[in-house]
Amino acid sequence: MMRALLLMSLGLISATQLARAEIDREVIDPELRHVLREAAESADSFPDRFEAEVWLTDMSQRLARQVPDTEERMLILRLVHRYARMFELPPELVLAVIDVESNFDRYAISYAGALGLMQVMPFWRKEIGRPEDDLHDIQTNLLYGCRILAYYLEKENGDRRAALARYNGSRGQRWYPDRVFNRLGSKWYQY
Repeated sequence: MMRALLLMSLGLISATQLARAEIDREVIDPELRHVLREAAESADSFPDRFEAEVWLTDMSQRLARQVPDTEERMLILRLVHRYARMFELPPELVLAVIDVESNFDRYAISYAGALGLMQVMPFWRKEIGRPEDDLHDIQTNLLYGCRILAYYLEKENGDRRAALARYNGSRGQRWYPDRVFNRLGSKWYQY
C-alpha cells in the first residue's frame, strides 16, 4: 500500500514537471517568458504560482492578437483574475464581457458614453462619490465593471443571463447575453 502511494505521488510530481516543461517549451519568446514569470509571481489571486503560470500563459495566447503589447496584456489578465475572484466571478466570463464590450480597447467609448474595457457608464463615478476616477485606467475600469456585474448577479440570484442583460442595459432581452456566452464558449472556455 505504501509503495503504491509513493509511486502515485512520484507520478503526480512527474506530471507537474512535465506540464511545466510543456509551458516552458510553448513560450519561446524570452521577453514573454520573463513578463509571464513576473506576472505569475505578482498575481495574488491564484492559489499557487504554477496555476498562475498555466492560466496566464493560456489566456495570454488567446488575447495576443487583440492586445499585442505583452506587458499591457499581462496587466489586464492579472487584474481580471484578481477582481473576478474578489467578486466571485469566473475570470473567463469577465474576459468574454470585455471582448464583447470593447474588444479589449481600454480607450473605447460607446455611443451611449460608456468607457473603457468593460464599458462602464461615467455616472457611476458620481454615484459613488469618486468623480475624479479615470474609467480608461485598466485597474479602475475592471474594479468598477467586475463589481457592477457581481451586483447584478446578486440581484438576479445567480442567473447569469439576466445579470448580463442588466449589465448591458438590455434587461429582458437575450441578444447580449447570447453574444457573451458565444464568446465565452468559443474563445475563453477553460478546459
